[in-house]
Amino acid sequence: MTSPSELPSSSELHRSVMIEECLKGFEGSELTTFFEGTVGAGGHTEALLKAHPEIERYIGCDQDPEALQIAESRLKPWKEKVELVRGNFIDLDTILSRRGIKEVNGFFLTLGCHLCNWIKVKRDLVL
Repeated sequence: MTSPSELPSSSELHRSVMIEECLKGFEGSELTTFFEGTVGAGGHTEALLKAHPEIERYIGCDQDPEALQIAESRLKPWKEKVELVRGNFIDLDTILSRRGIKEVNGFFLTLGCHLCNWIKVKRDLVL
């Protein structure tokens, strides 16, 4: 049986999928205020911020505090633009209104469960 210390960390295993498709969807768009639901480890966020330096404000939310820690570290080069929120994108109206944001011109949701959650379940089962 594998011990928890032998399992790779979430950041080592996380690989964002369909990044090229995501970027293509925003190609030619002038983005200034962006909302991402389920930011995860920040892979899509990083790609979007690199491709769209005109983004002034990027709000990313996730319910998983570990994912938010990974994303915070990954997104340090954009710390003036990025605000990470622990929460669910179902509360989008509240998240935005508390920040005085009336509209966004970029919006992205990742639906489903990311690998980080499965790694944590496996670690918990091994203990």
